[in-house]
Parts: sequence; C-alpha cells; structure tokens
Amino acid sequence: MRKVMRRVILITDGDKYARVAVEHTAKALNCRCISQSSGNPTSLSGEELVKMVLQTPSDPVLVMFDDCGYSGVGPGEHALTVVAGHKDIRVLGAIAVASNSSYHEWTRVDVSIDQFGELTEYGVDKEGLPDLETGRVAGDTVYILDQLKLPIVVGVGDLGKMRGLDTVEKGSPITRKAVELILERSEDNQREAGRK
Repeated sequence: MRKVMRRVILITDGDKYARVAVEHTAKALNCRCISQSSGNPTSLSGEELVKMVLQTPSDPVLVMFDDCGYSGVGPGEHALTVVAGHKDIRVLGAIAVASNSSYHEWTRVDVSIDQFGELTEYGVDKEGLPDLETGRVAGDTVYILDQLKLPIVVGVGDLGKMRGLDTVEKGSPITRKAVELILERSEDNQREAGRK
C-alpha cells in the first residue's frame, strides 16, 4: 500500500497564545493542527511529531516548534529539522515568528505581515511592527530555517498577541493571513508545475 504524503506548514512558536491562535486558524481554514506540538519549549521529539503528522486523516497540517530562548539549535529547531526532512512530508512553507531573542538569531523571509495585516518586504518585530532590516526576522526558533530549502518563509510578530491585534476574539487575523499566504503560494506552484 502506497504511503500518503502529508503537506505541512512549520510554525516557529508554541506558547499557549500561539497554540490557541493556530488551533483557531486550522479550524477556520479546514486544516489539521498538531496541538501536542505546542509547548515552551517543544517537548516532543521530531520522530514523535512525524508519527502524529502521518496519522492525521487529512492535511495541510500545522505544526508548532519552540526553543524558549535556547541558544543555538534547541529542542524546537531539532524537531523541526526532523519533520522537514522526512520523506513522507512535503513542507509548504514556514511561519517565522519574531521574538526578543537575546542571542540575535535570525532567518531570511520572503515576505512579512505586519500587525495590521499588511504585506511588507521588511522584517517585523515581536509586536508585528516593520523592522529596519529587509527580508529578515529575529527570533529564538528561526535560525535553522535558513538551512532548509523551503518554498516560502513568512515573517510575523508574536502569534496570538501583537498588542491584542491577533487574539482569537479578533479571529487571529495575522496568523490566518500567514497560513493563507502559504496555502495560496503552494496552489500557485502546483498550477505552474501543471503547465510545464
């Protein structure tokens, strides 16, 4: 029997606010969410997360990863690497979440979404305000993204927060827009591949 390939979106935040925002977005967009992947830091191994992803009845699957400020490659980034590299998982993209990282870790992003839901070429900070740097976001679980060949990386502020502008009560609009952007890009890529 042929194994099913699961489409996954990687999210570099896993605290309780992020979890609620991601769960809400998954439900609204008919995605799956691995709620057990939340945690500050990530407590499950990459192998455990892969097993959960492959057991989901449908996709795309939203998976959270968090290093909780750990310097270098922490538990979240290690798990992310395992999930992203699995042969039965196709990564559609990643949401790089900004934080006040004291270790100055950063990643390149293709585009960012500010706290008002506007697309910007600049990175954004934890509050979702445009940064001075073009095309990069600083955070504590983002360093490893640069080493992976991902179709798209979207930078955002702190999920579920951003001065109250990304709360579930407001529909988690920034989280939702980031997921929608990755899904739209993946559909565009599939259509383009079909023309070749």
